[in-house]
Amino acid sequence: MAKLTFNLSHAFSRAISAYHGGKFLEAEQVFQQIINTDPDHFEAIHLLAVVQSCQGKKETALASYRRALEVRPNHAEVLSNRGLTLHELQRFEEALASYDRALAVRPDFAEALSNRGVTLYELKRFEEALASYDRALAVRPDYAEALSNRGYALQELKRYEEALASYDRAIAVRPNYVEALSHRGVTLHQLKRFEEALASYDRALTVRPDYAEALCNRGLTLQELKRFKEALVSYNRALALQPHYAETHNNLGLTLLQLGRLAEARAALQRAVKLEPRKAKYQRDLGDIARYAAGDPHLQALEKLAADSATLPVSDRIELHFALGRAYEDLGRHAEAFTRWLDGNALKRRQIAYDEAATLGMFDRIRAAFARELVRARHNAGNPSSVPVFIVGMARSGSTLVEQILASHPQICGGGELTSFSNAVQGIQTKFGAAFPECVSEMIDEDYANLGMRYLAELGRLAPGAIRITDKMPGNFMFAGLIHLALPNAIIIHTARDPLDTCLSCFSILFTAEQNHTYDLAELGRYYRHYWALMAHWHRVLPPGRILDVRYEDVVADLEGQARRIVAHCGLDWDPRCLAFHQTERPVLTASAAQVRQPIYNSAIGRWRLHEPLLGPLLAGLG
Repeated sequence: MAKLTFNLSHAFSRAISAYHGGKFLEAEQVFQQIINTDPDHFEAIHLLAVVQSCQGKKETALASYRRALEVRPNHAEVLSNRGLTLHELQRFEEALASYDRALAVRPDFAEALSNRGVTLYELKRFEEALASYDRALAVRPDYAEALSNRGYALQELKRYEEALASYDRAIAVRPNYVEALSHRGVTLHQLKRFEEALASYDRALTVRPDYAEALCNRGLTLQELKRFKEALVSYNRALALQPHYAETHNNLGLTLLQLGRLAEARAALQRAVKLEPRKAKYQRDLGDIARYAAGDPHLQALEKLAADSATLPVSDRIELHFALGRAYEDLGRHAEAFTRWLDGNALKRRQIAYDEAATLGMFDRIRAAFARELVRARHNAGNPSSVPVFIVGMARSGSTLVEQILASHPQICGGGELTSFSNAVQGIQTKFGAAFPECVSEMIDEDYANLGMRYLAELGRLAPGAIRITDKMPGNFMFAGLIHLALPNAIIIHTARDPLDTCLSCFSILFTAEQNHTYDLAELGRYYRHYWALMAHWHRVLPPGRILDVRYEDVVADLEGQARRIVAHCGLDWDPRCLAFHQTERPVLTASAAQVRQPIYNSAIGRWRLHEPLLGPLLAGLG
């Protein structure tokens, strides 16, 4: 009988065909047969490793890559593919070393350069990742993946306009590149170009309707546009496709919290924590709505995570400190809570660029620019509308409570924290080529009227025809003089609270929008002192009674008396619904979203005394 022979060439072709057809197990079996016949068949060993990795057999694949490198020690493609498998195992430093070996052999290996950038991104080495992508693009300028990945790195570096340009280049090469379209939407969101962000997500979803990540990001943008029902629909679509998507559960929970649907919000946030217990942000978000009690399993999970915190990225360690601070405060473990706040704030402070001298200098320049003579000279220059109600002051001073009281009045629309006035000021700065407040000296009556009109045009889109609309952006206290001149009949309410309680509350919060002066006690104290001096200046130079001061402690002590006073200042008749503010159904987008759903309480008054021995730097800053 003739002896049967194994045709290596035919078998190799069959294995390659199976590999390209996605039949990885069949390909693996045939490659293994080839290697059994020819143990040094390099291509079979290499591709065996590739198909093993494709099947999730990562450790087995690494053994095959090692064998391939024994046959050809400096083969660039094997080293690069080995780097991919190490990356997927989250062994990022080893992956990086493998890519670097590949590039030592072949410096113009575009795929290895791009994948090396992805690994550097995971290691949070964003500048190095960017350089690696740029090297890949120097070799292959139309490399869509490298262009898109470059956008991710630029996004992390907060170079958003450059990131947008990189995504646009990727999409020009590959118009239906859904990942680039989705991340382009994220960048546009960060640039506050929300309608454009929405359009970018929708383009991605036209190509891939089941793209859960785009649906999740789309929900966030719809929230910013205050289209909350649509945001919920987008999140629920994402969860129907990907039920174990923890980030979507968390975002859904935060939206439900803003809408006052507390039980549903708590359930969604708990699902996010259960799905991804090592994500400290989800733990912190849950802590904002659910008070901790002794033996709480969520606290135990936090403390277990803290014991292993060295393995977490810095951003997660910051979140963890604030989450534990909240938990310990709930349990009356005040010293431990304060230690967590100190550590979390110190870490956060190292992550941000805060120019204290420039910030405090701005307060001094505002006082100098708005002399009493200027205010008198331009007193009747602005738009006469009485629709806007500005609620200004420090964060955590009771401004959300005051807005919720007012928004419970049937003739008042609660607008929330709006950037509309600062946007309008930006237009003035552009016109004169000078920053605020220096641009004020160049403005004539017409400019003040136009500033008021620009603001009203944006405000009116919230609630056309409303008698009053609140704008609760606390930082607008810097613009109080300009608000008076641009809108002389607008209502201005200044919320204030005990300085130590205000500052401690700021220090215990990890703000979503940057409040860069709040992460160091001494800096926070100095900022408060300058803010208070500016408010005193406004009271001196603006007409008497122009600004209504409302103390948080007074509202707690006499809700009806203060509510009547606030409503009267807005020029409206009293309505008893203002006393049932916690029952008012409206979105609340601040850190106080859960608190204003409760009846009035006094437990936050004098909170600073629990931490008095540790407040030395704050007291010194306050002077």
